Amino acid sequence: MDDIRSSGQAFLAAREPVADERGSLVSCGPHGNAESSDGSGSDARLALVGSPNSGKTTLFNALTGLRAKTGNYPGVTVARYEGRTQVGEHNVLVEDLPGTYSLDAISPDEQIVSDVLDPDDVATETPDGLVVTLDATTLRRSLGMLAQVLSADLPVCVVLTFTDELIRRQGGVDVDAFARAVGVPVVAVVGGRRREIGALRDLLPHPGDWLTPAVVPPTDTREVTAWIESVLTASKYTLPRIDDRTRRIDAVLLHPVWGTIVFFATMFAFFQVIFTVAAPLQDYVQQFFDFLAGQVSEHVDTGWLASFLGDAMIGGVGGVLVFLPQIALLFILIALLEGVGYMARAAFLMDKIMSTAGLEGRAFVALLSSLACAIPGIMATRTLPSTRDRLATMMAAPLMTCSARLPVYILLTGLLVSSSDRVGPFGAQGVIMFALYIGGAVSAMATAWLFSKIGRGTGPLLPFYMEMPPYRLPSVRSMALSVWDACRGFVRKVGVIILLTTAALWLLLNLPVRGDADFRAAGIDPNDDSATSSYVIEHSAGAAVGKFIAPVFEPLGFDWRINIGILASLSARETFVATLGQVGAAENPDDPGNALEQMRVTEGAREGEPLFTAPVLAALMVFFLYALQCMSTIGVMRRESGTWKWPAIAFGYMFVLAWVMAFAAHTVVAAVI
Repeated sequence: MDDIRSSGQAFLAAREPVADERGSLVSCGPHGNAESSDGSGSDARLALVGSPNSGKTTLFNALTGLRAKTGNYPGVTVARYEGRTQVGEHNVLVEDLPGTYSLDAISPDEQIVSDVLDPDDVATETPDGLVVTLDATTLRRSLGMLAQVLSADLPVCVVLTFTDELIRRQGGVDVDAFARAVGVPVVAVVGGRRREIGALRDLLPHPGDWLTPAVVPPTDTREVTAWIESVLTASKYTLPRIDDRTRRIDAVLLHPVWGTIVFFATMFAFFQVIFTVAAPLQDYVQQFFDFLAGQVSEHVDTGWLASFLGDAMIGGVGGVLVFLPQIALLFILIALLEGVGYMARAAFLMDKIMSTAGLEGRAFVALLSSLACAIPGIMATRTLPSTRDRLATMMAAPLMTCSARLPVYILLTGLLVSSSDRVGPFGAQGVIMFALYIGGAVSAMATAWLFSKIGRGTGPLLPFYMEMPPYRLPSVRSMALSVWDACRGFVRKVGVIILLTTAALWLLLNLPVRGDADFRAAGIDPNDDSATSSYVIEHSAGAAVGKFIAPVFEPLGFDWRINIGILASLSARETFVATLGQVGAAENPDDPGNALEQMRVTEGAREGEPLFTAPVLAALMVFFLYALQCMSTIGVMRRESGTWKWPAIAFGYMFVLAWVMAFAAHTVVAAVI
């Protein structure tokens, strides 16, 4: 019997695609036509169709050489992706469609598949043929969708996947007999290995020559069931045995009590590892940027250029790149949990918790995707059939602690407690990080519950079928590519968005230009670099902006330097770190980190007191926990909702929530210490 768990609601997942230089990869939403990036023609246009977790995207990557996101839990693809493959002299375009169990669409991503296979849909180009992936270990269930596909009146080729696992679990199928029974070409492929897809590649250029069934499968439910039984009998199909190892592990991991304990223990260990393992690597990166800063100070004589290179580039951008080891380790751990099959278990385990928020189980994966970035999390709401649930999940996704918050949290946590501080046997920094992530998850759930109550209509009530994949050792290559793509995206953001923002901040923090006369008039020795830098920043255009909005943030204990960092972080949260890096590098180029610790309030009731006190740091962490400091997320929310109304509501409610909760944190911590 197929290893499928049922929990009363439905589930699908989502991630963004990644393209590289070896081919074209294009994503299109519902009713969108996909065009290759090079605009060249194709001898054949084929579409990959298959159920979630059937190896469809892995096959797509093997055929095209691209790196679309794959995973061993259902519904990784939520849009159309396409790439090209060369077969001899033939140029074949291959589309990877979202995973679906049926052609009866109940959600936007499933509607994509229905539209592509519908020749009457003039908005979508119909492919020349269909390549259908069927999981050999769940063949009985997969044949239902194949019957629908064969009724689409398009050439069809079937790819049987996981045949190695079928044999390992003492099952079997006669591939040739199966091909005769369904009446179309059938190729067995294991894991998308390129050396094993030669027979499939030979078929791709000529879909018009593929065999077609003499009799199209029936559409009546009872008749389809009879057709499936006849196909299985003719192909000598033997059901695979239940994987004993998987069953034993699931008895613990899916247990309502022990499974929950394991889940939270895993997450807690997750953040302990991030700090303990990545800290030494971070020190090496920091030493490298300290070396660069020293070289600039030693060899660049032009004052403004030395300031720009040392403060903006090394102090700002370098201050963000120093957190690359933590980012890499975060995605290594996520890729590992996905690869072994634990994420699907976590989604199933969290279904009951999701139901308390008025959402269905598949919404958990949208929120889970937001741990990497809110953008794929928001895109993942396409898998939800209910408009109300899509909106509620979309409004909650930005509250999940994304990787962009990680550099901010690490910086503030390092200022709050040292790496040697302990909470019992555990590192204090890891405990604080775990609390921040849990706080984001709980807040997202509460927000989803609120918006699900505000939204009208309940949407269709659907069963939640969760396919539990067997536990597998993840591919080292797939993990490495996943981490590489994540780190490359982080570095690219630093190299574009944060670089431009940091350069603009440097101008704001150094204009208007001050001369020796200005310094002498202020009683400052023009030869005192530290004093002159502090004076320039204190009387800069950036300081004026920060002081202008000071009344808004003064109750939180923020001064103008923190204020301008918050404004800059609207482009990307990491820019807050770059801003403080610039300020610290300007005041103490040799040790900008120590400069932040020693920073004092320059005016107001707290003048002369340390700036980064425990109440201020707590308020800052909580503010970034709730504030929607990401214009890219707002743009995607606008695209997915089709209006500026909901992005405006999201930004407004999250800012108010961030301010109120930060004020509460500041008040509580100030009263305790």
